[in-house]
Amino acid sequence: MNITKDNFKTEVLNSPVPVVLDFWAAWCGPCRMLAPILDELAAEYAGRVKIGKVNVDEEGALAEQHTVASIPCLIVYNKGKQLKRQVGAVPKTSVEALFKELL
Repeated sequence: MNITKDNFKTEVLNSPVPVVLDFWAAWCGPCRMLAPILDELAAEYAGRVKIGKVNVDEEGALAEQHTVASIPCLIVYNKGKQLKRQVGAVPKTSVEALFKELL
């Protein structure tokens, strides 16, 4: 799911389930490495966790608002609050650990 400044409030802040936001860019090698892991997790946790992508080239203001200085940057939200942040390409177990305790 693509997250933009227009749908951020609805899809992230008002989400009934935890949200993992992936701040990424098409030119970013580590971002491309992380993408299949996020796709797997989105399928495995469908309905229990929402995984969204924020293209920093298209949504620079949203990236700036979240002080994203390096990508990929994963930010976990639950009940409208930012809880955790992970920068860099990490293994599936590390991504899963960011939100698993919220379920």
